[in-house]
Parts: sequence; C-alpha cells; structure tokens
Amino acid sequence: MKNMKNIQLIISYQGTEYCGWQIQPNGITVQEVITTAISELTGEIVNLIGSGRTDARVHALGQCANFFTASSIPPEQFFRAINTKLPVDIRILSSKECDMDFHSRYNANGKCYLYKIYESNVGSPFNSDLAFHVTQSLDWDAMEEAAGYFIGEHDFKAFMASGSSVKTTVRTIERISFEKKNDLYEMTFKGNGFLYNMVRIMVGTLYEVGSHRLPPRSISGIIQGMDRSKAGITAPAQGLYLKEVFY
Repeated sequence: MKNMKNIQLIISYQGTEYCGWQIQPNGITVQEVITTAISELTGEIVNLIGSGRTDARVHALGQCANFFTASSIPPEQFFRAINTKLPVDIRILSSKECDMDFHSRYNANGKCYLYKIYESNVGSPFNSDLAFHVTQSLDWDAMEEAAGYFIGEHDFKAFMASGSSVKTTVRTIERISFEKKNDLYEMTFKGNGFLYNMVRIMVGTLYEVGSHRLPPRSISGIIQGMDRSKAGITAPAQGLYLKEVFY
C-alpha cells in the first residue's frame, strides 16, 4: 500500500500481570495491549510482530517488534505517542522506521536473556515478582563451572519443555556470565536462539548443581543424553528477562 511504513519498536515490560506476550483468548497479554494502543492512535488494524514469545510472568528489557502503518506520526516519535496509551508496566523505549522486508522474528540472529536469583533467608517484598527466591546458600563457583559445559553448539533437547514443534533442537550458546549484586545474583545467557523454556531449565539445572544435588560435570552427560527428565527443575518464570534481540 502506498505510503506504508514499517516501524520497529524496542519494548520493556514487567510481565507479572500478563499471560505472556502473544495474544490469546484466556487472558490479557502484552502484545494485545500494545496492539490496541497503536490502533487507537492510528485508527488502523495492525499486526504487531514480536521477536518471539515470552511466557506469563516473564519480563523484557529489550523485546523487539514491528508493524506496518500509513500513519503520519513521525517514526522516531511513535514510542512517545504509544506510551501515552499504555499502562505503567509496559513502555516503548524507542521507535524507528526500518526496511519494508524487516521481520522482528525471522531476521533475529541471536538473543540475550537475564535470569535473577534472590538468595536470602527471608523473601523480599520488592523482588517477589522479579526474581527466583532461594533460602539456602548456593555454590556459585560450582554453578559457574557447570555453566561452561553449555557453551558451544549442542543438541539441547534435554533442556526443552514439551509442546514445541521446532525443526531442530541444536542451538549455540556463546556466553554465560554471572554477576552478584548484594543478595541478588544475575545470570546472562547469550546465544543464536533458545528453545521453549530452555533458559529456565538451564537455570533450574544449575540450581541443582548449586544445591549439590548434581556435580558440575553432569551437564555434559545430560546434554548428550537428550532426556528432559535428567535435567533440573524449570526455574520460576518471574526471574526471567528477555534482555536484547540481535539482528
């Protein structure tokens, strides 16, 4: 259509009150709220394309999405206009015009996720929806050692939840880093792609290592065995953040 533009958005949201990113009939989602805001601004029915789904209670620091519009709103000002229509737990950080063939999902060549663990005898009312609370002291040295076995290209079938129909379960993990901020521990995972619940299962398995229920070297065998039942728990959703999408 003449005068159509493809607008890219970078989005941050707290996922606590939402049933994930993708529009669904069973509850309010982030995609639905933003789509409604754009439609109110432009008077258009738009299809907001995200880089991928995030589950219920999962957060985002840098989700990417795009949509097509004939609106006269300047592309670089769209984020300000959309934010006037959004609740405070969703914010568009930036907006710009991109090539007409840009697709937030299909053009992505990597993602970075952040996972937060709050280690304290008593839970924090300020972190209850933003981190995985553990009461015991974890062996973080063992967890860092174990994380090294994830690096590289592997078949991560053992670290995928059921219900996915991906063509291949082979992925490449480029980097896993750890950072401590008082009682809050942050793990960052960077890779070319992630399977359904992969980061949460990796974190859950590292948690088992940190609790001395699995030795660090067991990670290699779990990967090779490709058996989900041999990996650890699926860590809680509220500790997970989509940090950045790479193109």
